[in-house]
Amino acid sequence: MAQLDTREKLAILADAAKYDASCASSGTSKRNSVGGKGIGSTEGMGICHAYAPDGRCISLLKILLTNSCIFDCHYCINRKSSNVRRARFTAQEVVNLTLAFYKRNYIEGLFLSSGIIASSNYTMEQLVEVARSLREDHDFRGYIHLKTIPDADPELVRLAGLYADRISINVELPTTQGLKRLAPEKSEPQIEGAMLGMKGAIEDGKDARKKYKSAPNFAPAGQSTQMIVGADAATDADIVGKASTLYNRFSLRRVYYSAFSPIPDASAVLPLQRPPLMREHRLYQSDWLMRFYGFKADEVVSAADVTGMLPLDIDPKLAWALKYREYFPVDVNKASREQLLRVPGLGTKAVERILRSRRFRTFTLDDVARLTVSIAKMRPFIVTSDWRPTLLTDKADLKRWIKPEKHQLELFAA
Repeated sequence: MAQLDTREKLAILADAAKYDASCASSGTSKRNSVGGKGIGSTEGMGICHAYAPDGRCISLLKILLTNSCIFDCHYCINRKSSNVRRARFTAQEVVNLTLAFYKRNYIEGLFLSSGIIASSNYTMEQLVEVARSLREDHDFRGYIHLKTIPDADPELVRLAGLYADRISINVELPTTQGLKRLAPEKSEPQIEGAMLGMKGAIEDGKDARKKYKSAPNFAPAGQSTQMIVGADAATDADIVGKASTLYNRFSLRRVYYSAFSPIPDASAVLPLQRPPLMREHRLYQSDWLMRFYGFKADEVVSAADVTGMLPLDIDPKLAWALKYREYFPVDVNKASREQLLRVPGLGTKAVERILRSRRFRTFTLDDVARLTVSIAKMRPFIVTSDWRPTLLTDKADLKRWIKPEKHQLELFAA
C-alpha cells in the first residue's frame, strides 16, 4: 500500500463509508461539556449528516478504519478481489481527526466501521481502542456509533458497548439463501448470535443502572442493523418479515434499508441495475407502520401484490386501506387511536392532536385538513361532523381518484 497523507486517506475512507446507511444518532443519552468538563456534546448543531426524531441535526464524521478486507462479499466494493484504492487509518489518527473536526465545529460525533484486516479480533480491537481513547484519554462526550464484527470475541464487543452510544451488527441480506450466495464467508447464526448477546448485555446494563447509580451506561442508544435491498431475489414481503423478526427477537432500535448500487468490476451473480429508490422508500414507510402505527408484518405484507412486492406508486398505508375498505370510513370524532392511525394521510402527531382536541370540540373536514398535507387522500376514509364519503369509499376506481399526481419539476422555476 502506497504511503498516503491524512487528507488522501480521509478522501478514500469517507467515500468508502457512504454505502452504510445506519448512521442516525437518535436515542442516545444527553451529555455535554458545559462548565469546561470534557470535550464534545450529543446535542450541538453543525453540519447536518443525520436527523434525530425530534428534528435535531446531528453531524457525524463517518469513515472506515480501513477499506482493506480479507472477505470477498460479492456486493461489497471493498471486497478482497475489488480493484479499488486502499487506505488505512491508525486508531490514533481517527482519534486526532475526530477531535480536530469537533473543535472546528464540523461534527458532533463519530460513525466508525471497517473492513476486516488480519482477523476479526484484531480489527475489533482497533475499533474499540478508538472509542476508548476518545472517552478515557480525552473525555469526549459526543456521539459514538461503532459497527461491530459478529465473529469477534464477545468480550471485545462488550467493551465496544461500554464506550459507544450505539452498536450496529449488520445482517447484510434478508434471506439465508441470499447471504450464502453473496457472502459465503459470513454466517447467519453467528450474526444473530452476536445480536442476541448484545441484546442481553444492553438489558443487563439497564438493570445495573437501576440498582447502582455508578454503573456505566451500556450502548444507551441500543443496537441497529442494515439490510441491502435488491442485491438478491428477496421480495418486499421477505424484507418486511425479516425486519419484524429482528425487532421482536433483538429489541433493535432501527433497521436500515440500503438500495443495492452497482459497483465497478462487479461479480456476475449481481444484478446489472440498482432497484428503484422508491422501493427503499416504501420499505422505510412499512417499517414506520410497524414501529409507530400498530401494523403487524403480515398486515403490511397483505398490501403487496402476488409477487410479494409493495406498490411503488402509492404508500403501503394507502395500499392497505384500499384493499381493506370494510374498515372505513372512520369517524374522527369517535374512533379509537388505533383506528385513526390506519387512516391514510393521518400521522401520529395529527392523531394525538385529534384525541386531545375532540374532548372540547367537534371536528369538521376543514379542521382535519389543517392537520394534514392532503385532505383529498383522506376524504374516502373519514367521517366528520360535516362530511360523509357516501358511495366514494366503494368506487371501483378509487385508487386513480386519490393517487398523487406526477408533476414534472422545472429546473429554473421561479
